[in-house]
Amino acid sequence: MRRLFVVAEKVLPSEMATIKLLPHSELCPGGAEFETRADESICEAALREGIKIEHACEMSCACTTCHIIVREGFSELNDASETEEDMLDKAWGLEPNSRLSCQTFPIEGIYTVELPKYTINQVSEDH
Repeated sequence: MRRLFVVAEKVLPSEMATIKLLPHSELCPGGAEFETRADESICEAALREGIKIEHACEMSCACTTCHIIVREGFSELNDASETEEDMLDKAWGLEPNSRLSCQTFPIEGIYTVELPKYTINQVSEDH
């Protein structure tokens, strides 16, 4: 008996996105600029770069501690899911261009991002 195998490939963006992170008094006083890898969220990229963005739910879209405000490039991002939008309603300092960084997957281009001064997390954990 012959068996046929089909290999499925996930199509990933061919180019990385550049994230320009505006200065944040505690997490990134001088601001930062870094690139995302293919299929990597802004949160994952920032953590890889040593920027300790809060992510109390381990990036499962169950909290708002990784809340960001996308100052430039917002319209180029993947759409927020209904779950993400429901969570964002609870975020401190919510703005029309708010997203959860764990759910935001930029594709090629340059994005300017701001970390809000506060989160609703009362205790900061070192992940």
